[in-house]
This record gives sequence, structure tokens and C-alpha cells, in this order.
Amino acid sequence: MSLLQIASLLIVLAGAFGAINYLFLKLPSAIGILVVALIASFAVIATDALFPALTVEENIRAQVLELEFSEALLEGMLGLLLFAGALHVKLSDLRKAWLVILLMATIGVGLSTTIVGFGFHWLTGMPIMIALVFGALISPTDPVAVLGVLRQADLQKSLETKIAGESLFNDGVGYVVFLVLVGLAFPTGDDHHAAGLGDAAKLFFQEALGGAILGIVLGWLTFRVMRRIDDFSLEVLITLGLAFGGYELAVFLHVSAPIMAVCAGLLIGDIGARHGMSEETRKYVEAFWKLVDEILNAVLFLMIGFEVFAVAFDFDLLVTGCMAIALALFARLVAVSVPVLMLKPFRDFSDGVIPIMTWGGLKGGISVALALSLPEGDWKPLILTSTYIVVVFSIIVQGLTVTRLAERVGRAPELPDG
Repeated sequence: MSLLQIASLLIVLAGAFGAINYLFLKLPSAIGILVVALIASFAVIATDALFPALTVEENIRAQVLELEFSEALLEGMLGLLLFAGALHVKLSDLRKAWLVILLMATIGVGLSTTIVGFGFHWLTGMPIMIALVFGALISPTDPVAVLGVLRQADLQKSLETKIAGESLFNDGVGYVVFLVLVGLAFPTGDDHHAAGLGDAAKLFFQEALGGAILGIVLGWLTFRVMRRIDDFSLEVLITLGLAFGGYELAVFLHVSAPIMAVCAGLLIGDIGARHGMSEETRKYVEAFWKLVDEILNAVLFLMIGFEVFAVAFDFDLLVTGCMAIALALFARLVAVSVPVLMLKPFRDFSDGVIPIMTWGGLKGGISVALALSLPEGDWKPLILTSTYIVVVFSIIVQGLTVTRLAERVGRAPELPDG
């Protein structure tokens, strides 16, 4: 199938599955599309098991593997999704909670990666460096999934800012940690992969700091240009060029493209919107990026549902995947609790911060894409199956219940920001 045919099929199916969800399941849009896609996938697998001569599953699996989900997300959709998500998070809100967000996106990711890595090594006997790679790819919360659920949850503003801000930044940091650990676990001799701890530290700072600087510079230049223009269609096009072009430039320069997209989106969404756009332009830019976000979100969750065809359904792998759910949740609890407890003597937090940020830290397509991008090897099927099980549980179970949890503990009167 050509790229245009694949894109057309995905959009048609996303629309059809979205309609089925809207009319019958009535779940939140993106989660509903994922559930319908999973039901359709399992129906195909069951049909193929009953009528092996049809070989439907084999044909669909070949198409799914050919789709290259990892490349489509990491080098195509991710920049637009992160830019769109960052546009709606205000710097003034982030400033109030910057320290807890910074600690969760750095210390939190490090703690979670270590706990999952050593736990998975103990559970499976996997070499420790490869287990840490699994810890790195499963630790970041997915901003696409998190921001989609936040729209439904109606949380306190301060708590929503913490969750949204942390998910945007820990995704970029987690991706960099993943690249560093992949370089250590699967040395290739490539200059862009870390061969030792010194190279790993250099690569981390090059990726993270370089991505932030590039995002700020490109965002600032774009803002300066937009100040001189009063044409909403052209300004929407310029923001689209920033998201696409900036992401590809970051990849070319070997700096973190996700961090670039977040920093550029934050600058344009706040300073750019207030000082560089007319009221009419601001409305069009926000409406355009909200629509892009919703459409890509629907297509991404559809693709996650179909990735079940790339997963190995071996009983032992499924059991390990279920244990990985508990391990990932425990690691998330520690990653949230430690920064909050470190700052609690100096500022106030609402009672619901730890449980809601633990349960609301959803995993998503980025984890699946990173697992698929790993080099082929004996441990890849286990990593991919475990990742997929954790992600599906996270999106469906946690995503559908975090609002209920918020109703219990997260909707008390506003407390001072922490």
C-alpha cells in the first residue's frame, strides 16, 4: 500500500470506529476508538483461528508490520502532538509549579527507570542493561494520553498543570534516557550512540539541553515574525511550519526533537499568543491545533489498537506483562511521591496529588513505538508484549477511572500551588 492509501485507510477507520463508539460505547473519544480497534483486532484473530484457510490475520499482520508504527509516530506525528499539547499549557501556570515538574521529569524518570529495570531483571533474568532500557521506555507518561484524559477529568487547575507539565517534559527526558541506555545496551559503533558512561552523560546533555535551546530559539524567531504579520491563515501556516520544520531540524542536529517541540509550543502558546497574534488569529490558531490534536489522537489510538498483531501471544509472556503492570505502577508511585515529599516541608499540596498523579500517569503510543524501535533480539518479544499490556491497561483501565478518583480526592477547594 502507498503512503496515501495507508493514511486514507487510517482516517476512514478512525472516523468509523469513532462513530461506533459515539453511538454505542459512549466512552471518551480516543479511548473508545482504541477499544473498538482492539475488539476488531481480536475478532479477526478469532475468525482466523476458526477458519485458518482464510489467512486474514497473517495478511493484516503483514500490513501492520509494514506500517512502521515506530517511525510514523517518532518521526511524524509526535512533533505535532507535543507542539499542540504545549500550546495549551501556559507558562504562567508552569512557573508556579516548575520545581515539582522539574523534579518529577528528572529524578522521577530516573527512579522509575531504575525500579522497573531492576524489577524486570529480577522477574525475567533479562540482562540488567536491557532491563533498564525497558524501564526507560515504560517510565515516561504519554502527554497525548494524559492530556486527552485531563479534558474529561475537570481537575483543579494547579493539579492539572502539574500533570500536564510533567507529562510534556518527562516524555522528552525519558526519550533521551532511552537513547542513552540503548547505546549502552546495544553498542553499534555509531557516533550518535553512547559507548560508555562519559559518552552517555555527554549525549544526555547534548540531547536535552540542545533540544530546549533549539525550541526556544525557533519559537522566539517565529514569534518575532508573527508580530509583523496580521493574516490568520498565514500565521496558522507558520506555526505548522515551526512544528514540522523544527522537529526535523532537531532530528538532523541530533538534539531532542520532543523537548524542542514542547519548548517551542510553550513559547508560541503563551508569549506568542499574548504579544504576537490578534484576537482573530489567536482563535484560529487554537482551533486549528485543537483539531490537529484530536484527529492525530484518534489515529494514534487506532494504530495502538492494531499493534496487537505485532505482539507475541505466549502464555508466559502475557503473565510477565501482567506483572509488569504492577511494577510500572509501583515505580510511578515512587516517582511521584519522592519529589512531593521532598518539597512538602516548603509548600502545600492537596491530598489528592500523589494518588491522582500516580493513577493519571498514563502510558501510551510513545512507549510502544520505542519498544518497536529496539534492535531485533531474544528479549524484544518479551519487552514488546509487556509494553503493550502495560499501555493498554493504562489507557483503558486507568484512563476510564482517573476521573472517578479525581471526584473522590482531587476536587476539594483550590489549595496553594505546590
